[in-house]
Amino acid sequence: MTSDHRCSEGLLTSKTVTLPRLNRLSPSLEGTALKIMEESGELAQAIGKFRGLSGEQQRLEEEEAMQLVARELVDVAQTAVTMMFVLEEQHGIDLDVILKEHIEKLRQKGYCD
Repeated sequence: MTSDHRCSEGLLTSKTVTLPRLNRLSPSLEGTALKIMEESGELAQAIGKFRGLSGEQQRLEEEEAMQLVARELVDVAQTAVTMMFVLEEQHGIDLDVILKEHIEKLRQKGYCD
């Protein structure tokens, strides 16, 4: 992961994550959407276990728990990137246009400069 080193009041202004197109897979839109939900559930489970939200005793130290959360978050991101490839390759969606629209929407809402 790379960070934009321009700072605004000490905060990083952006991060760039580059994840690969996975080989030996033939993902469908539906299968990939289900996989995103599965991975999101694993992320929620990792957070829930650390916070004691599932009624279980907290078993992980905070640093170990945050490492697990980070790993599950990367799994979610990888699956989302896979879905982007599916949209581009199987459905002809121009994600560059979609991403520009998304950033403009965020700017209009005041979430970023």
